[in-house]
Amino acid sequence: MKHIFFVYILVFFCLAVQGQDQQAPGREREKDSTQRPLKQKPGASKEKDTVTVSIRDYKIISYQRDTTYLDTSLTIQKEYKYNYLRRDDFELLPFSNLGQTYNALARNFRTTGLYPELGARSKHYNYMEAEDISYYSVPTPTTDLFFKTTMEQGQLLDAFITMNTSRRFNLSIAYKGLRSLGKYQHILSSTGNFRMTANYTTPDGKYRMRTHLVSQDILNQENGGISNREEFETGEPEFTDRARMAVYFQNAENLLVGKRYFLDHEYFLVRPGQAFSKLSFGHEFRYETKFYKYVQDDAVESYFGSAYQLSDIEDRSRLKTMYNRLSLNYGDRIFGDLKFKASLYNYNYYFKTILYTQNGTIGNQLKGNEIAIGGEWAKRIGRVNFNADLEVNTVGNLTGNIFNAGISYDINDDVQLSGFISSVARMPNFNFLLYMSQYQNYNWQNDDFGTEKVYTLGGTLKSKKWGSVTASYATIDNYTYFYESADAESQPNMILSRPAQYGSSVNYLKIKGENEFRFGKFALHNTIMYQNVGQDDLVMNTPEFITRNTLYYSNHVFKKAMYLQTGITLKYFTEYYADGYNPLIGEFYTQTREKIGGYPLLDFFINARVRQTRIYLKAEHFNSSFTGYNYYAAPNYPYRDFIVRFGLVWNFFR
Repeated sequence: MKHIFFVYILVFFCLAVQGQDQQAPGREREKDSTQRPLKQKPGASKEKDTVTVSIRDYKIISYQRDTTYLDTSLTIQKEYKYNYLRRDDFELLPFSNLGQTYNALARNFRTTGLYPELGARSKHYNYMEAEDISYYSVPTPTTDLFFKTTMEQGQLLDAFITMNTSRRFNLSIAYKGLRSLGKYQHILSSTGNFRMTANYTTPDGKYRMRTHLVSQDILNQENGGISNREEFETGEPEFTDRARMAVYFQNAENLLVGKRYFLDHEYFLVRPGQAFSKLSFGHEFRYETKFYKYVQDDAVESYFGSAYQLSDIEDRSRLKTMYNRLSLNYGDRIFGDLKFKASLYNYNYYFKTILYTQNGTIGNQLKGNEIAIGGEWAKRIGRVNFNADLEVNTVGNLTGNIFNAGISYDINDDVQLSGFISSVARMPNFNFLLYMSQYQNYNWQNDDFGTEKVYTLGGTLKSKKWGSVTASYATIDNYTYFYESADAESQPNMILSRPAQYGSSVNYLKIKGENEFRFGKFALHNTIMYQNVGQDDLVMNTPEFITRNTLYYSNHVFKKAMYLQTGITLKYFTEYYADGYNPLIGEFYTQTREKIGGYPLLDFFINARVRQTRIYLKAEHFNSSFTGYNYYAAPNYPYRDFIVRFGLVWNFFR
């Protein structure tokens, strides 16, 4: 409950700052030129001193320094993003409880990271990386309050406030807290994401700085899934109360905790706009600590295999990293923007003990320093944009390199064509290389694992009128994954996951199309994806087709005091060997025991916008009781039953 209590305090503070009756700067996004006056000083001339503010003055600045503005409109994209992650989850399949993990319906191999991560990837869907943090510039204090009901005995709240103390200095503070008991036994979720940002520019514009502090914890009780599938699949009324269903165990939980300190600042020797060229020095600093912990009161040897001790199981992996990057930035009208960069990366991945086995010793630490050099380039020529990024690790054991290049062409005001090419070689995550557990099967040290190499080529054709089509083709060498080593016949209920590198190449094709047809007040929004994996063995599995279709109605009602949107969404994906979930290591593993999918997911929603408040009401998976109880998110983990949930997003502008 501490997370929700913290959010309530922040919500109270936001309301106190913002006041009771605030008006959004713009009523609709299409009318973002709507203006309102700021407060005047006493005695000031009304004609001369009135300052107007539009919605575009409320700026959101990304890590890449792309700038957008606060959008208070109600669109179908807002419906897709109104979820726990606050982003479109078309390529994800959620588990039964809010705050649990997601099974991936598609893969994305594009990355900007040169170095391996901690691992426990199932815990990172709601983990905010440095690239996910935004910075702000607003003319008046601005608040965003997000609320949504959960599955059972809990709520999801995200409170955010930002303000400029001057035109050049901005502060923001936010906290997202979740608590949800869930419908099944021992499946509680409790998460917290605290973030605080600041950015500053000197009056002469020669120095600019941005910084953030992020603290996150993601806790899940784990039960291993349902142990009697017939109780679920027969649809017996006795077991529609999911708390009555048997699960594998009720004494385990896993936890991911992370803290990060970030600073990015730049000093201009020659400022842009004052000369033909610009020249600056930049420095980026990150210090981050993480740990992943699995705790169990008593070992369940029938599920994870033999344990060194039968009680008080606690596995904990830790990672500390420090990253410093220096850059020299130059830009002019002829060569474009050039950046030369050099970085120092220090890492320490470790466990508390050393394990001695009959096959040898398993160490408890991977530690070192890495030095990388590289450069970036961006240039616009007429309607064509070029960009490229190259970074090579030159010193250290974590050999790797990254090359990304892209081009975009504005064919006309409506149609844009873009393409990219990418080559990434980096070591697998640390938990593939070294792991230690009190369960005997989960101890390994893979010094022979090499760099995973991914070559990707793709492009997008986008039209505001006709929609978009995106296609990509990737070839992966040394594909690294977890596989199921338990025998399907003699050990049907045992999970024994081990890491491996695939000796052959894996080829992955993904084509995604999105468009919308309008018929007066009605609209049909379609998203469809085709995937094909070329492989000699089943090491990477995805559904061949995924589709999402939304038929909805939109109109102003009550003399245009409310904007209403209501409709039905169908999501469907074909059967495939979905990855299984292993709560011990917080990872998904490749399995060939059973397929999931081939079932429809139908949602009915009613959304409304009143001034700057968006209200959401949804009947999720309302077809669950009459299309068959065969809906799983992973083997032994059912998807969500029918549930009605509601919530809102509320913005204040002082």
